[in-house]
Amino acid sequence: FSARRSMKCFYNLLSANCKSHETTLYCCIVKRTGLDFMQEGPFRQNTKRQQDIHWKPETEVMATKYSKRITLKNGLECRIRNGTESDGQAIFDNFNLTHGQTDYMLTYPDENHSDGVQEGQFLKEKSESENEVELVAVVDHTIVGTAGIEALGTKYKIRHRAGFGISISREYWGLGIGQALLAACIECARTAGYIQLELNVVSENVRALSLYEKAGFVEYGRNPKGFRSRMTGFQEVVYMRLEL
Repeated sequence: FSARRSMKCFYNLLSANCKSHETTLYCCIVKRTGLDFMQEGPFRQNTKRQQDIHWKPETEVMATKYSKRITLKNGLECRIRNGTESDGQAIFDNFNLTHGQTDYMLTYPDENHSDGVQEGQFLKEKSESENEVELVAVVDHTIVGTAGIEALGTKYKIRHRAGFGISISREYWGLGIGQALLAACIECARTAGYIQLELNVVSENVRALSLYEKAGFVEYGRNPKGFRSRMTGFQEVVYMRLEL
């Protein structure tokens, strides 16, 4: 994630079932007036979704807020919430940890040139965004995973598209955190008005592929030399999309 985290962490081993409760999702509130929402909002072509979103006129932007508690397979409680500026150093440490635990990530830890302060600024920007979000998974007061959605661009022709990224500490793989973070990001993407959510995943990462397929993602292409691993050479990258 490091300053563009949600576009960098597509590739982690994930799996699933979790029991959830205490879910809170506040729809994004757009700036200026309702009229501006229809004329100048980021997704003008998606009129039906715009009309369904709750908004308050003459109100400054409030980002999508998410909070959910789940019980993991091992019985521990995990909270999924928005990342905040104060999480900067913990996110920085988690980024370096997770990117050293698997060869399915886009970047290596030594390629992360940000720091805790910059990560905090990144999280602050996401917490104030009306159409992007960065979520964290917290277990025993420790951030063990992150996931987010990020706009692919501001041009009219691609405003309907968002990218998804995720990373989870190896110690917490297979407990249901990946499924919970993915579901939360899909929910936030719908709330923000996106029509398509996209991700890339290394073809060898079969557990992640399975998770994404179960969530409704479909493959739309492959690049046989999408990544070049320091350890194994070229890696095939699968492109997937979900219609929201």
